[in-house]
Amino acid sequence: MREQLTKSDVQKIEEEIEHRKLVIRKEAIEAVKEARAHGDLSENFEYHAAKKYKNQNESRIRYLERMLRTAEIVSDTSKEDEVGINNTVEVHFEDDDETEVYRLVTSIRGNSVKGLISTESPIGKAILGKKIGDRVYVKVNENAGYYVVIKSIQNTQDDSQDSIRGF
Repeated sequence: MREQLTKSDVQKIEEEIEHRKLVIRKEAIEAVKEARAHGDLSENFEYHAAKKYKNQNESRIRYLERMLRTAEIVSDTSKEDEVGINNTVEVHFEDDDETEVYRLVTSIRGNSVKGLISTESPIGKAILGKKIGDRVYVKVNENAGYYVVIKSIQNTQDDSQDSIRGF
């Protein structure tokens, strides 16, 4: 499945690729050269660690470049009264009688610990496009689900503090 990215996501990915190519790659190559100079490579932990770090960096670059090539660009704008990407949504869970606040983001920025819920998650899929007051069924799997009510929607355009998913 193609990754859905906003223009902001694409910009962040391009910045990370550039940083990895221009800064981290040079540091990693230098670390490998320095460790190689220490002698016997078969028992040189620093050399193996430096090579591993260099390879992880190159792998991350390839992963991000492939993601950009295959991505589907989606808009992060929505109607004023409906849930869309980058909207902060207050949701009431009927079963628990609790209210929580989430911000809906693309899957590459999803981080439930920070309240960033992906549009690919069950709750993200369920509330996307819904309006204040809507009672929505969140289907977890074939046998389970729960109801939530959308209490409020705030348009949150500033995603500058969001980071993209790591390894």
